[in-house]
Amino acid sequence: MNEPRRVEHQQTDKGYVPVYTTAIVDQPAEYPADDHATWGTLYERQRALLVGRACDEFLQAQDAMGMAPDRIPRFDDLNEVLRATTGWTLVGVEGLLPELEFFDHLANRRFPVTWWIRRPDQIDYIAEPDLFHDLFGHVPLLMNPVFADYMEAYGKGGVKAHGIGPDALQHLTRLYWYTVEFGLINTPDGLRIYGAGIVSSKGESLYSLESDAPNRIGFDLERIMRTRYRIDTFQKTYFVIDSFEQLMNATAPDFTPIYARLDAQDAVPAGDVHVDDRVFHRGTGEGWADGGDV
Repeated sequence: MNEPRRVEHQQTDKGYVPVYTTAIVDQPAEYPADDHATWGTLYERQRALLVGRACDEFLQAQDAMGMAPDRIPRFDDLNEVLRATTGWTLVGVEGLLPELEFFDHLANRRFPVTWWIRRPDQIDYIAEPDLFHDLFGHVPLLMNPVFADYMEAYGKGGVKAHGIGPDALQHLTRLYWYTVEFGLINTPDGLRIYGAGIVSSKGESLYSLESDAPNRIGFDLERIMRTRYRIDTFQKTYFVIDSFEQLMNATAPDFTPIYARLDAQDAVPAGDVHVDDRVFHRGTGEGWADGGDV
């Protein structure tokens, strides 16, 4: 194992430049008190906020893993629970991974977790995924067997798409963005959050469910894979699944002919709504974009 480094983006005269690393590292034996305090502040704030907003599967899995606000969890402890439940393990990384390395980890049921946590001055926003985003946001749903299978299948699909070319990768990246990172799920109690990019963000947790500004559109695989997104603001569109089984079943077929169809179509701006979209209002209200009840 290598000595861990903190690898973050660089700000240049050309703007934000992501920095990639392939290193797999050990989690430090101990973190400074300030890091534990940052974890505790974020954990307590988000857990209180997510009751009634995050899906039950997320909250129950987080409890089952033994996560708590008093200190940063140990990867080894979480791995014992994950391996026994769904066969996944966590691996420590220094920051953003190149696409192929990331896909390969997922395809082999390894989830990369950034070993370092944001500084206190970054507590409300950080450009890249840190330990809090990865552990708090992503890891709990790896306890769910169906979602765990989806993540493995996504990784295998990513390895294949990497061999097809950049257009296929772009389509597949949009799928990850609008499900794993910023997905909503329709439940008997109303819309709930499951995407890691939402559950790890105070502002987006409130905005995604309670603002009238964004579109909330029913899951449609090819619609998602055509839809652009922004990384520097709250989302203009969220896609809503009805269940994790729906997500897994819809993405099970070979994507090769789908990529070919998508290559012949224009991308969709992030904020667009089409007449055939199934749309959701706040709470449980839903209808169709061309219907009088929407």
